Amino acid sequence: MKNISLMGATGSIGTQTLDIIKEHPEEFRLVAMATGKNIDLTRKIIHDFQPELVSVSDRSSAKVLEAEFPNISFTYGNDGLTEVAVYHKADILVNAVIGSIGLTPTLQAIKEKKTIAIANKETLVTAGHLVMAEAKKNQVALLPVDSEHSAIFQALQGEKEKNIEKLILTASGGSFRDCSRQELENVTVNEALNHPNWSMGAKITIDSATMMNKGLEVIEAHWLFSMEYDNIEVLLHKESIIHSMIELHDSSIIAQLGTPDMRVPIQYALTYPDRLPLPTANRLNLAEIGKLHFQKMDMDRFRCLRYAFEAGKSGGTMPTVLNAANEAAVAAFLEGKASFLQIEELIESALSIHKNISNPNLLEIQEVDMETRKYVNSLI
Repeated sequence: MKNISLMGATGSIGTQTLDIIKEHPEEFRLVAMATGKNIDLTRKIIHDFQPELVSVSDRSSAKVLEAEFPNISFTYGNDGLTEVAVYHKADILVNAVIGSIGLTPTLQAIKEKKTIAIANKETLVTAGHLVMAEAKKNQVALLPVDSEHSAIFQALQGEKEKNIEKLILTASGGSFRDCSRQELENVTVNEALNHPNWSMGAKITIDSATMMNKGLEVIEAHWLFSMEYDNIEVLLHKESIIHSMIELHDSSIIAQLGTPDMRVPIQYALTYPDRLPLPTANRLNLAEIGKLHFQKMDMDRFRCLRYAFEAGKSGGTMPTVLNAANEAAVAAFLEGKASFLQIEELIESALSIHKNISNPNLLEIQEVDMETRKYVNSLI
């Protein structure tokens, strides 16, 4: 039995993690969870899973739930996130929150030697050097949950690091993959949220449309797999059947394939190094699919991907700026305060004015994150 702490329980990854726990009650138990403002869903999850500790966004929500569930401990806010992350009975922390808010709890969980199943890109993008150093120091495993990183992780099993030539991340292209830049000038939020392959949260779906999601994954792959940026490639693959690949020195390429179903990488992170059946998953039938398509990425068409490679290669606080500016810009777009193409413009502006700090500590990262958000919001 593995005891699970889950941050972001009401989100897309969180609810699918709960599906897996429910599917295998003899293998997993939810002991602690953190949610946001969706109190109705939080209430249902508490009823179904009976966790011992629950963190919500604010004190008033915690008080309401405390009255309804007197046998469960409640907390709230950023401190509550950390309490869930380090909960003493948990074996694995699933970090499924959106944004850099997941960084501090993850660092604390690593110090407590929790295994980390990480779906929160921003933790590694914002402070990859700190996270990986802490993980190495405490001999903690970081198990990827993103389908692309899980695919690479699976393809790497049994391979020697010295034989790895290149990582190849595949990208669906998002909601507007067939649109020209001119056609993007007046796209709506609803159009941007209509992803052709995956069912994800709003922020990640917009990031997929701008290709920032893939850019963040490139930086994440750099840290997770100790790979230089010149040896990471992104390939447009509209079907999302090949989730990612590795290329070896002898020219062999190993790919991980499957239908688009996030429960597969989530479950693998929870069961690693073993596997469990997933009877509700759709099986891949290549004969029915017939053809798979691939295309080179256009860095002028998908400028956010270019910004990510540039920020990653610069290192220091540049990825922090990239991430913070993107979060602020996407929030503005979702609220109708900025156009779709303005997301790129706001990010580029924030990157262009920033004076890079080459080896930032946690406080400097947090300060740069806050200053970047203020700057982007001032432009909006």
